[in-house]
Amino acid sequence: LSVLKIQVYILLIVIGLLCFGPAFFLLQVGGTWYLVGFATNADWFVSRKADMKMGTVTLTPQSNGDLEMDYSSLKPDGSCWTMNHLAKKTDIPGKFTFSSQRWANENDMRMVEVKYDEYSLVHTIKTKAGSSYILNKLYSRTQDPSQAVLDKFTKFSLEQGILPENIAILPKNGQCERDRGVHSCFCSFDH
Repeated sequence: LSVLKIQVYILLIVIGLLCFGPAFFLLQVGGTWYLVGFATNADWFVSRKADMKMGTVTLTPQSNGDLEMDYSSLKPDGSCWTMNHLAKKTDIPGKFTFSSQRWANENDMRMVEVKYDEYSLVHTIKTKAGSSYILNKLYSRTQDPSQAVLDKFTKFSLEQGILPENIAILPKNGQCERDRGVHSCFCSFDH
């Protein structure tokens, strides 16, 4: 290849990254994650924050580009809290939408930053009856992400206007029977 062709290829790659951001690979986000961080400006969060603990979310990529999300968390009485959503793909890689029947809201969810073997920052705008709020989550492949990852989540949440006292790093929790042997978790309260 000529030097000019190589320069054109490099320019196209740079333009692609500037216009579309880093590539999002749906299949690599699949699997089970721990939810170690939870941050929101929603009023309900203040009264529930102290009771929140890690649980699991299993993300299952669908052949059409959608993303199935299966949540579970061990409750204090030993029973298991579960919830499932099918997030529909959009034209933007890493962006999904879904409706929650349980919470009667519409959700615009973005995988803002993903290091597939380590963590994912998830930003969701939830809308109900014309009112919206932000919910940020930090998914981790382990229960103990690095301090740098925790700091990144905190910084991102603060940049979104979430108050410092509304950013929680969730304490470890036991796993539901169905999740034992699986190495990931999710939080029990999702609105």
